[in-house]
Amino acid sequence: MNNPTIYRVKSHDWELLQAIAKATFTETFSQQNDLQHMNLYLANKLNQQQLTKELNHPESSFYFVQIAGEVAGYLKLNTGAAQTEPQDKTAIEIERIYVLAKHQGKKRGKALLLHAIDVAKSQNLSFIWLGVWEENRKAIAFYERQGFYVFGQHGFQLGNEKQIDLMMRKDI
Repeated sequence: MNNPTIYRVKSHDWELLQAIAKATFTETFSQQNDLQHMNLYLANKLNQQQLTKELNHPESSFYFVQIAGEVAGYLKLNTGAAQTEPQDKTAIEIERIYVLAKHQGKKRGKALLLHAIDVAKSQNLSFIWLGVWEENRKAIAFYERQGFYVFGQHGFQLGNEKQIDLMMRKDI
C-alpha cells in the first residue's frame, strides 16, 4: 500500500486547492446545511482572490496530502496574527483540515494532523488548536481520540447563518 505524501501548497496551486476545498467542504456539510448558505460561503471564502491572499499570508501555510498521485485532502495552519481567534504566541491553529470522502477512514486525516503537530514541534510551539462545528460528531470524536479537548467555543459564519464551533486543543 502506498504511503501518503504531504507537501506544501504554492500560490500557483490555487485552482487545485479551490477544487479540493470546495469538494471536501460540500461533501462534509451539504447534507446538514441550507444550500443557499453553503453556496454563499463557497463563493466568499473559496474564491481566487481569497485563496491567493491566504496562500501568500506569511503566517499561514497550506499542505496537500497525496496518495498514488491523487490529492486526497488538505490542511491549513495559522500562527501569530493569522489565527482566527487570538491565542498565545506559542499556539498554532488548524483552520482547515479536510479529506475527500473516498479517502476517509484510510488515515489521510490522521497523516495531516500528525504533520500539523510536527510543524508545531519544529517551531517550538506549546499547543495546537482548532474549531470544529458542534454538530460534526464524527470529527469531534476523531480529535478526542487524538488527545484534543474542548476549551471554548466561537462563532462560524456559514453564508448568512451563524453556527457554533467547539474550540479544541492539544498540548504538545
